[in-house]
Amino acid sequence: MALCIATAAGLSRLAIAAFTLAWTHSVEKSRWEEDWIVERGLLTIVEARVEGSGAGMEPGEGALFDGRYWRWRPQVAPLRELVLSHSRAVSQDWTLCALAGNAQECIRLGVGGDGDVFRLAPCPP
Repeated sequence: MALCIATAAGLSRLAIAAFTLAWTHSVEKSRWEEDWIVERGLLTIVEARVEGSGAGMEPGEGALFDGRYWRWRPQVAPLRELVLSHSRAVSQDWTLCALAGNAQECIRLGVGGDGDVFRLAPCPP
């Protein structure tokens, strides 16, 4: 499996089957994380976590608190692509982390100007 990341600057290909997407909410300044898998040409969310709530960041139905995060499994159909946009209101970029061998490696997905977008999707075979 591979994940393709498309930006205005071009296309990147990561040889991964699962990843965590994380960001800091622009108003609440709380961390939000989502675990995704890449399978059968689709992206499927496995778990979501949020440090706090408010301003549209309420934990999902059935969320359990582990001492730091509210955790739950979103009931969302698998997606063909995930479209993200950049905002100047957020001081940090999106972060994508995945296992590489026995270590977790993370990259910052900064896309540049306000309103710039990038797309995450399974790479074609």
